[in-house]
Amino acid sequence: MSRLVAGIGELVTNDASLGDGPLGLLSDAALVVVDGTVVWVGPEAAAPDADTRIAVGGRAVLPGFVDSHAHLVFAGDRAGEFEARMSGARYDGGGIGTTVAATRAASDGELRDRLRGLVAEMRRQGTTTVEVKSGYGLTVEDEVRSLRLAAEVTAETTFLGAHVVPAEYRGRSDKYVDLVTGPMLAACAPHARWADVFCEPGSAHAFDGDQARAVLEAGRAAGLGLRVHANQLTAGPGVRLAVELDAASADHCTHLGAADVDALAGGTTVATLLPGVEFSTRSPYPDARRLLDAGVTVALATDCNPGSCFTSSMAFCIALAVREMRMTPAEAVWAATAGGATALRRTDVGRLVPGARADLAVIDAPSYRHLAYRPGVPLVRALELPA
Repeated sequence: MSRLVAGIGELVTNDASLGDGPLGLLSDAALVVVDGTVVWVGPEAAAPDADTRIAVGGRAVLPGFVDSHAHLVFAGDRAGEFEARMSGARYDGGGIGTTVAATRAASDGELRDRLRGLVAEMRRQGTTTVEVKSGYGLTVEDEVRSLRLAAEVTAETTFLGAHVVPAEYRGRSDKYVDLVTGPMLAACAPHARWADVFCEPGSAHAFDGDQARAVLEAGRAAGLGLRVHANQLTAGPGVRLAVELDAASADHCTHLGAADVDALAGGTTVATLLPGVEFSTRSPYPDARRLLDAGVTVALATDCNPGSCFTSSMAFCIALAVREMRMTPAEAVWAATAGGATALRRTDVGRLVPGARADLAVIDAPSYRHLAYRPGVPLVRALELPA
């Protein structure tokens, strides 16, 4: 059955060949969907016939947000840690151990309910594709469990056994890396598309450059794509390691030197920025303007997690990117849609073009600009098309 989505005041296609500017904007637009796939896009006056018609009343429509960095399989609460940071405590990743203990103690049902609730919360705010990491189990069994649950809600599952060194391996981080790159990876790889590592030599809890390389090379040998938590807390080797190994994304990118920016500009690795983390930790924001001006591909994601950034709102991250990181509203919207898709090496999402998935988000406003213009207002939602 074909469905005509009409009455679109402004349509973001993210294809410059279809409309104006890098967002490929069309006014008074429509699109036709068949079996969950976009088959036609253009002016409503030229729309072909369809079996049914859905009118959105002059609202803006854009591709559903692609959240390419999220930690949604967890138990417990760290609101007290957030309060402490707001009172001046420094974030160094150490609180992750609290979530690890709670997650290990939780049942599958408890973890599943939290996971599905967060995914539904994201969808109510316009996110239609989300990447979900493991990393709060840190045993072979708990990491497999996390990935198995994540795979129930998304195809974009990431093995993050190298999130932090768990308490039982404190002082023996190399032994833990042996576990991650050996039995844990072997058990988890069938349930994952990606491998990730928290490369942060300045943290007592994370992994140095040599350890991160070992994790990533083992993940690649197991057939997984690569992602890297890089340069979040201090300058370090993470970004250049990500580019060297052709990782799909280097995430955080808060502390960058000229060599890091040059490496990103010369490679295919996407710089995924997570401004909700800086908001929630009172840390310096990444310099998005510097990256964009250098020609680096930039994505935005929430990093939704219980410790350093417990937001599921991509619209909030767009507003932060515009206000705090000097991105234009158009750049931020592109980064939250097509940029996220690029960070996942996907061409079927993040765009509204013939052949793409019909993942539509509707803004209760006439333009995408309102996502940053009206921060904190629940304007956007995923459009549910009838089966």
